[in-house]
Amino acid sequence: MKILYAVQATGNGHIVRAREMAAAFKNHNIQVDWVFSGRDKAAYFDMQDFGDYKTFRGLSFNIKNNRLNWIKTIFNADFIQFYRDIKQIDLNQYDLLINDFEPVTAWAAKSHKIHSIGLSHQAAFLYKIPFVKPNPLFNLIIEHYAPSKLAIGIHWQQFHQHIIPPIISKNPNKIEHKKQDIVVYLPFHSTDEIIKLFDDFPSYNFNIFHNDKPKGHFGHLTFHPFSRVEFSKYIAKCGGVISNAGFELPSEALQIDKKMLLEPIHGQTEQISNANILNHYNWCQTALRIEAHHVKAWLQSDHTQKIVWPNVADMLVAWIKTGTPDSLPELSNKLWAQIKA
Repeated sequence: MKILYAVQATGNGHIVRAREMAAAFKNHNIQVDWVFSGRDKAAYFDMQDFGDYKTFRGLSFNIKNNRLNWIKTIFNADFIQFYRDIKQIDLNQYDLLINDFEPVTAWAAKSHKIHSIGLSHQAAFLYKIPFVKPNPLFNLIIEHYAPSKLAIGIHWQQFHQHIIPPIISKNPNKIEHKKQDIVVYLPFHSTDEIIKLFDDFPSYNFNIFHNDKPKGHFGHLTFHPFSRVEFSKYIAKCGGVISNAGFELPSEALQIDKKMLLEPIHGQTEQISNANILNHYNWCQTALRIEAHHVKAWLQSDHTQKIVWPNVADMLVAWIKTGTPDSLPELSNKLWAQIKA
């Protein structure tokens, strides 16, 4: 079996999930070629697990000041290049396309009628899940941005659907809970905003992972470049995580029993839904716009929730090898039966 695996790389969470899948494919001796799109080629980091991977410009979302701008997203898209990339992909050498919300290969597979599996958190929104406000534009994007023949959604609850749990690695570091150490991952906030937000809490150490490193020394605020290895070290020992309401990072935080303060990206239905679900189950604290008083109250709170996810990647790859897509309900139920909370 030879597989093409394509990943939407606008955010880092999709790549984190892809690393787990890469390890599982290797354990099962399955050959996989990797494609990524959604960011500049120079912006990729820690990509050793993917060998000689390919990149495309793809389609990405314009987010500034933690707000999704649909107008700029559309006008900044290079649809001519997108069409050219679709045409140049050779899918004839592959038995299967697995697609994590990546549009170039998804549309190439659709036009060539190649069997494809959509494996993503976004695919969960094709099922009937709660806490999602009606949004015709969001529904249109979920259905047509990266179409596939079989959609496998990933979420924190099964919701009586054929959804699977998060694909999360075990943190290789010693898990500690140093209350004074906080990890911050707010990539769509400016560094000036972040400094202003946390400057008044000098008794805490904020380890901030951000693309832009401000000039100067800020005492209790330490800025770090993106690094999977370093991020894993800091999240393992921290007392809590402050981030957007994506999917992979909250999944990691739940697995190692870390408290969370989350701010969904404004205008992004997926993240708003994530925040609503986590808040409903009392697994985190959320704010539409994190301000100092939210940070102060959260720092004083000790509430956490631990959920140990099964080895989803290994079981999923073993299932893919069987070539029996009709057995997805059985796989889903088997995985959820292994959850430890």
